[in-house]
Amino acid sequence: MKISREVKTGVLVILGIILFIFGFNYLKGENLLSSSRVFFTEYENVEGLVASTPVTISGMQVGKVLEIGFKEDGSGKLLVKILVESEFEFSKNSSAELYETGLIGGKAIAIVPAFDGAENAVDGDVLVGGKKAGLTDLVNQRLTPLQEKIETMMASADILLNNLNDVFDEETKGNLKKSIAELSETMASFKNTSASLNHMIKSNEAHIDSVLTNTNRITSNMANVTKTISDSNIDQTIKTLEETLNSFNKTLTAVNSGEGTMGKLLKDEALYENLNAAAVELEALLRDIKLHPKRYTRVLSKKEIPYEEETVEETK
Repeated sequence: MKISREVKTGVLVILGIILFIFGFNYLKGENLLSSSRVFFTEYENVEGLVASTPVTISGMQVGKVLEIGFKEDGSGKLLVKILVESEFEFSKNSSAELYETGLIGGKAIAIVPAFDGAENAVDGDVLVGGKKAGLTDLVNQRLTPLQEKIETMMASADILLNNLNDVFDEETKGNLKKSIAELSETMASFKNTSASLNHMIKSNEAHIDSVLTNTNRITSNMANVTKTISDSNIDQTIKTLEETLNSFNKTLTAVNSGEGTMGKLLKDEALYENLNAAAVELEALLRDIKLHPKRYTRVLSKKEIPYEEETVEETK
């Protein structure tokens, strides 16, 4: 059977259209012959994310970003179209997190699969968008409070400097300079005094050595005395002294109570009066002996001398 030219032309046109569509999608990153799936996700900001950015699952690249554009609902959100070329199945409740790829910058999308028993995600589903804090975000979170503290500290330092400028006026500065000059003079005087003291110590070094030697001897003697006192039976001496004091206290108590001769002498008033009367009579006797010694010669003589009354003349 002979095929007409029109049929051949139609087949060629259809094949050309197919090849064009296949090539166009291939250039866009879509392979019509593969089991790839297209998903969508939304973000508020995709700074650093561009087309052909890798899409990963658990760190493994499974696709790439196809398109980035604004949603047509006027919300200002960005709609990102991603291609997943892996046959790995995950739930439609999975999320697509935007994360930083390194220190230099750049963003990528990581699909965080969910295994919650829900239906598997199919071509055209919209995944929940999210953002994973990167190193830059963490640094900004740490630096922001620190920056506020630094600003507060700088404001306090500025106030302090202003106060210092108010305090250190021209008069205060002059007084401060004068004080520093006087301090320099004092230090110079102290230096001279120190030199004189060093010279005096050096001149009297022999005397100082002698004093220190004597001090060492005194210290040694004191140590020996202390050792002697420590070795002596101080406890027994103190005990004996306590017993003596106790005995003396008992004697004083007995005397105060009127016991014994001493106690009776101190407490018996009659004996005191008798002794006082005897002392008076003894004093009168002694006075009479001084005045009339002849009267008592016969008492002192071995011979008996008759007693004769004194005449008035003798008495006179």
